Amino acid sequence: MSVVEATILPLPPGERAEYWHALVSGTFIPLDVRLHEPVPSAGTITSRSLGPLQISEVEAGPQTVDRSARRIAQGGGEYLTVTLQRRGTARLTQDGRQALVGPGSFTCSDAGRPYLREQPDAFRFTAFRVHRTSLGVSDDDLRAATGTLFDGVSGTSGLVAAFLGRLARQAAGFDPHTGHRLALTACDLLALLVRERRGRLAPRAPEHARGMLARVQEYVLLHLGDPGLCPERVAAAHHVSVRYLHGLFHAEGTTLGRWVLRERLERCRRELARPGPAAGPAVAAVAQRWGFVSPSHFSRSFRAAYGTSPREWRAAARLRPAGGPGDGAGGSAAPVAGA
Repeated sequence: MSVVEATILPLPPGERAEYWHALVSGTFIPLDVRLHEPVPSAGTITSRSLGPLQISEVEAGPQTVDRSARRIAQGGGEYLTVTLQRRGTARLTQDGRQALVGPGSFTCSDAGRPYLREQPDAFRFTAFRVHRTSLGVSDDDLRAATGTLFDGVSGTSGLVAAFLGRLARQAAGFDPHTGHRLALTACDLLALLVRERRGRLAPRAPEHARGMLARVQEYVLLHLGDPGLCPERVAAAHHVSVRYLHGLFHAEGTTLGRWVLRERLERCRRELARPGPAAGPAVAAVAQRWGFVSPSHFSRSFRAAYGTSPREWRAAARLRPAGGPGDGAGGSAAPVAGA
């Protein structure tokens, strides 16, 4: 895990603005930065990589960040940034909407389109930058989420904020494998939130049912590697009946069994596509790591979902250029036939 920390405090006042502009753009994406103090105060950025996530703690004085068409042309348009406000206020403008942000709430900004983020006073926030393909959501889904405010206290957005906050605080203590798995869980939760904002997550279900579904899915994603995961255990962990649990997934047009199988297969697909030594982990070991007890069942399910065997998929993935489609950086899973 790489960690980068930089600050403008030791620099002479006359050099701080230029250095900060370069630091912000270098950490995130090409941006224009305007500082609102005659003598820029201290500013610090600490970044670390965790799987597909870049997690950055930013603390500085009043400023405005502008992602203009000119800056978009310079690159970085494939990223989405989720910004969790810790101190101070902000105003995010994108896609004709404005979100007024306070401590505990968060926003999403899509670097592929212009946006403006105004910080009128001293602030601190945690930013999570992710390649949009890691979420597997559509452009229309993203447009429904940008320039809007997410409550960091209640509902699905509160659950996501709590998970992201814990992830950022504890990131330094994770080994690479655990960190990668938790980062993938964060991406799944963000995708869930984006789809809910668009209204594609059981739109006719009561709010408490949508919130319960999000909590159940978070629990399942954190326990995917446990072969003993079953409806009875999931229901007991959330103090609901098995029948109610099945009803939550029925409202989504699926079953708990199919959803768990799809998510396990997707983790295996991503791991098998990751670059590494020629030998790499055995296919059976990857399957076992994500909760499959039977290698033959895993191979049959993988072929049914993706039209190829796990070994063929890994061999083909290693021939693709890094960052190409299906290399484990993201993308949506193919439908799973059967449970």
